Amino acid sequence: MNLKEIAEELVAGCREDRAKENLPELYAADAVSVEAQDMDGSGRETHGVDGIRGKHEWWEGAHEVSSATVSDPYLHGDDRFAVIFEVQGKVKESGESFDMREVGVYHVADGKIVREEFFY
Repeated sequence: MNLKEIAEELVAGCREDRAKENLPELYAADAVSVEAQDMDGSGRETHGVDGIRGKHEWWEGAHEVSSATVSDPYLHGDDRFAVIFEVQGKVKESGESFDMREVGVYHVADGKIVREEFFY
């Protein structure tokens, strides 16, 4: 897959609630995911597809999403793209509502995402 195809499939997967299913297809086995801050006490960096899948599972278990939008991808050269995510919902444990906007920057090499970084 080329950069545009990877970016479009990542966005489609997020919009169609199949982001976890897309992980093996879109991500390198040793991909790194980096958050702007440590959200759950496990550090800012997560390594490997299984670790990234675990982040998805943690998010789904801890949050109830009432609405979400995912922008079209913004391509940058032949090795990066960005996506804007907007999510509204509540934290399951506390019931606290949230309104979140973040930018995901994805680095691609050899037809796979090798690094994702989130800014919020």
